[in-house]
Amino acid sequence: MTRHLFTSESVSMGHPDKVADRIADAVLDHMLEHDPCARVACEILVTGTTVVVAGEIRSGHAIGPHLEGIVRSTIADIGYDAGTGFDLDGAEVLDRLQVQSGDIALGVDTGGAGDQGMMFGHAARQTEALMPLPIMLAHGLVARQAEVRVSGEFEGLRPDAKSQVTVEYEGREPVGVRSVLLSTQHDESWHSEDDEFKARVTEQIVRPVLGARWWRDGMEVLVNPTGRFVTGGPEGDTGVTGRKIIVDTYGGWGRHGGGAFSGKDPTKVDRSASYMARHVAKNAVAAGLADEIEVRLSYAIGRADPTAVSFDTFGTARADDADIEAYVRGYPLTPNGIIEYLGLRRPIYVPTSYHGHFGREPGADGTFSWERIGPPPG
Repeated sequence: MTRHLFTSESVSMGHPDKVADRIADAVLDHMLEHDPCARVACEILVTGTTVVVAGEIRSGHAIGPHLEGIVRSTIADIGYDAGTGFDLDGAEVLDRLQVQSGDIALGVDTGGAGDQGMMFGHAARQTEALMPLPIMLAHGLVARQAEVRVSGEFEGLRPDAKSQVTVEYEGREPVGVRSVLLSTQHDESWHSEDDEFKARVTEQIVRPVLGARWWRDGMEVLVNPTGRFVTGGPEGDTGVTGRKIIVDTYGGWGRHGGGAFSGKDPTKVDRSASYMARHVAKNAVAAGLADEIEVRLSYAIGRADPTAVSFDTFGTARADDADIEAYVRGYPLTPNGIIEYLGLRRPIYVPTSYHGHFGREPGADGTFSWERIGPPPG
């Protein structure tokens, strides 16, 4: 069988685009905490020491008096302060929010989708989480970077980081890791070209993530290839909401409809239907209907039922197509049905803004409910 390579990347919670996503989801969580039926489509631009908060909100709860506090506390929670990539004290927060269009509300108020579009959900027996291996390893690297940074185990690390993992496949089965790249922001006490820095990154971050299963002596491990990564975060790059949609999903292994997630309430099927498609796909694989499946949904604004429902098992089906289709359609696929089934009108979204929206452990508080295992409700 022919062998080939596949690469996925991830970015840390301190990457400027993820800073923007997290602020957007913090605004969303605040609104849902005070008004579970709030309509929110929040967009963030962060650059230098300026944060622009834009988008549309429809609610009886006023966000204005709370907005600056939400922005500053979110950035502080990430780990930024003066000298690390964002000056909280000198930051300017610009409120450019407006009221959601009544034309959009006409369709949503009757239970229709908040927008048109196509959504994809994917699952595969490549990992315990039923996710593609490259994106899970890439997420693991930036999650581990955050862990050792916050704990102080690795002093001198800063919040901004990017990872990239290349996996060798035989057909659709992963057989080895070919290379690993981790670029991590650090303070002036470190020099990226130092052997000690590279060795500590390898031993404290890379090897624990790959584990005995995927680590191989002699594999290519790249650490900060430019030789220096001190200036980072919004100080070094501009962040915009929704610019890491492939990182947020399947690392390129599964398709993406193009709609971003963060800052959007669950009436926006860009978010809720993508979560449901993943839930259905994961459960189909867990139930043994296929070793890999992609669930495809599409919607028209203002209409409740999807305009199309389909799937692809990539030749891995263990059941008849008719049985798989019946299984897929057994889940609620209207916007209101999805929202109720997954419990999406809750302030559960900030954790989704970093380390990926899929392949995470569902929490007792309702976070990542789409990752739980359970048969169709019918």
